[in-house]
Amino acid sequence: MQNNFDYIIIGAGSAGCVLANRLSANPKNQVLVLEAGRKDNLQNVKIPAGFPKLFKTEVDYGYTTVNQPTMHNREMYLPRGKVLGGCSSINAMIYIRGSRQDYNEWSTLGNLGWSYEEVLPYFKKSENQEIIQNDFHGKGGPLNVTNRSYTNHLSQVFVQAAQELGYDTNEDFNGATQEGFGFYQVTQTKGERCSTAKAYLHPVMARTNLQVETKAQVERIIIENERAVGVVYHQNGQKYEAKASKEVILSAGAYNSPQVLQLSGIGNGDDLQALGLPVVKHLPGVGQNLQDHMVYFTLFNSNYKRSLDSAENFPGIFKNLFQYLLTKKGMFSTNIGEAGGFVYSSPDQPSPDIQYHFAPAYFLSHGFKNPEKGNGYSIGGKVLNPSSKGTVKLASANFNTAPAIDHNYMSTDDDIRRSVWGFRLAEKLGMTNAFAPYRKGWHGFAARPTDDVEIEDLIRATGETLYHPTSTCKMGDDEMAVVDAELKVYGVNGLRVVDASIMPNVTRGNTNAPVVMIAEKAADMILREEMMVAAGITERVG
Repeated sequence: MQNNFDYIIIGAGSAGCVLANRLSANPKNQVLVLEAGRKDNLQNVKIPAGFPKLFKTEVDYGYTTVNQPTMHNREMYLPRGKVLGGCSSINAMIYIRGSRQDYNEWSTLGNLGWSYEEVLPYFKKSENQEIIQNDFHGKGGPLNVTNRSYTNHLSQVFVQAAQELGYDTNEDFNGATQEGFGFYQVTQTKGERCSTAKAYLHPVMARTNLQVETKAQVERIIIENERAVGVVYHQNGQKYEAKASKEVILSAGAYNSPQVLQLSGIGNGDDLQALGLPVVKHLPGVGQNLQDHMVYFTLFNSNYKRSLDSAENFPGIFKNLFQYLLTKKGMFSTNIGEAGGFVYSSPDQPSPDIQYHFAPAYFLSHGFKNPEKGNGYSIGGKVLNPSSKGTVKLASANFNTAPAIDHNYMSTDDDIRRSVWGFRLAEKLGMTNAFAPYRKGWHGFAARPTDDVEIEDLIRATGETLYHPTSTCKMGDDEMAVVDAELKVYGVNGLRVVDASIMPNVTRGNTNAPVVMIAEKAADMILREEMMVAAGITERVG
């Protein structure tokens, strides 16, 4: 087996697949991709509506938080893709770039080159937008973005409910403005999921200079003389070393990237020494600044018998499945979270700070606790720019041990206030006249909350992750930054981090599209530097 490469990419998730494609496009580059998970050939990876069935299976790391004192002392479930494509193979396929404000904030935090105008070309480069043609969207990119072929009637009612409350309709959340309500664009192609594995990796797997290893668990990065020179990994019970002559690129996500760095001796020196690990580079920001979108739901019982709750009922399941297999249309082609919206909780917010996800079905505890009978609809809200921040730390020096993840949700007064405000609006949307013909009343774990204290308690009791962890290896120039604006790890040459962990702050919206953009931009920086080195214009410094 070959063990000398130019680039080693740790993780074949949303970022790693992009990097694998772009870096191996030069046939002179020998590229190795190490993915801890399996191949992405499961049927429920392909079927859009099947993604909740992938939770707590072999394609999910199935992490949990440490006990969360702010959330009724619960251990909270955190699904993460352990499969080619990573979370893009198990997510709800919603394509949201975030706000213009997000990237301009990144730039003002000392990250030159990351303003909205500077990252927009990379969003467009990655995208093949089937429906919309304007200056905000791309055509011909690997990632297919489109409208669903199926939208449930209750989702249309949700948008009407927002109009009833005076909110504008927005036909493109990724266009000129983010504010308003409408239907989400999705990463699908011909009725199937379009993960980054499908978009970027599979079309180039035949390249002789690209080697992709699945079920390859990384133990640590090899660092010699302040330079990353390779990786130690385990596969099929065997231990291997692979060397990288140019760079090691860490794309393992907001939980696993800080874990790998710490296992490699990069992180808070005191924490590493406490576990008996050598301190290669003291970087106290590794694993800090963890941010996520915590979702709270209002749920309603419905008399509409064609909600998504009916999709697998007997005998309709056979009709729905046959329709999907034959035409790739119908209920099984839905992404469940069909509609949504972005609003301001107060006029002083620089950009919409509350997002809604509407599901024309019950969605309780990630779908695990949905009622066996009946129909419902769910309105989930979240604070887009939370001030509550957590940590990812090593629970053990053993690379097979899951990291200790503390999200610290709902730990600031500001997050509490805006969550309560958002919950009240979600409830108003569900109780509008538009829903009156379809509503049978409130569905909840207990009595309907009546005041702010009860709403806060319900959120703490039932709130969950919406699967957007970021910012644990943040980009910046302050003492807690882990990477610079070129995503190079401070103090270690030949090592970059390229994934959601480098975000200085979480983007205002679903995070998959921003991660693809980050990887596209990173690949461009890496290849440009490679060309400059080859031309003798500059020396490689990282």
